[in-house]
Amino acid sequence: MFEESVIPLDMWVSRFVDMLVNDYRDIFQAMKVPVEYLLNHLDGGLNALHPLIVIAVLALAAWKFSGIRLALFAVVSMVFIGLLGLWEDSMTTLAMVLASVILCTLLGMPLGILAGRSDRFEAGIRPVLDAMQTTPAFVYLVPIVMLFSVGNVAGVLATIIFALPPIIRLTSLGIRQVHPELVEASQAFGATKWQVLRKVQIPLAMPTILAGLNQTIMMALSMVVIAALIGAGGLGSPVVLGLNTLDIGRAVVGGLAIVLLAILLDRITQSMAQQ
Repeated sequence: MFEESVIPLDMWVSRFVDMLVNDYRDIFQAMKVPVEYLLNHLDGGLNALHPLIVIAVLALAAWKFSGIRLALFAVVSMVFIGLLGLWEDSMTTLAMVLASVILCTLLGMPLGILAGRSDRFEAGIRPVLDAMQTTPAFVYLVPIVMLFSVGNVAGVLATIIFALPPIIRLTSLGIRQVHPELVEASQAFGATKWQVLRKVQIPLAMPTILAGLNQTIMMALSMVVIAALIGAGGLGSPVVLGLNTLDIGRAVVGGLAIVLLAILLDRITQSMAQQ
């Protein structure tokens, strides 16, 4: 009964993407400019800094938000990554994650606030977020490469699509969890909608928003290896190279560096949310 394809959806999608590439390529190339500008400055800045400065900043952030144990872990982890010869790749990965998280925050928080304050908008954006989270990450790669070519910028754009939903969902959840009586009390004292949002809802929702930021960072790091398949650099490159050459040692070293960086960023952002 279902031996042959009746609905040629694959052909329709291919024609649609071909149409975008042929007719709107200039627009998509222009969209790369701010992403490329931010990524190049972050990557160049992190790699230009002396490793001891980067280690000191990460250790200080870990000590401030979590304590001395995480600070010591930060120092040991980053020194270990450097001794593995992966410092430059680690800084490129960190730059890609930071660029992705900054852009996800700039896009996700306003959308999350709108979803938290409007039931209609939340109902409309929910299936889009469901599709973004459940679509396999590899599916993003073909249209991303066709529209934006290969490289770190394409990897960041794919990461943004993959990592955007958590911060939207949890920002919306945090806004909705603010007790209605607090909002009513602020309005009774003459606060405008903007003042209620800025001085009541966002501060009270901040732990949940930071939890969303934490999930966005983790999902961005999980895209590092996948993004390396479309020419992105960083710690995903040794993993992919090890996979292609069956060099298990190279792949394990790259994967271990990603794990250490992920644990460090995860603990810091979790501690920020708890505080």
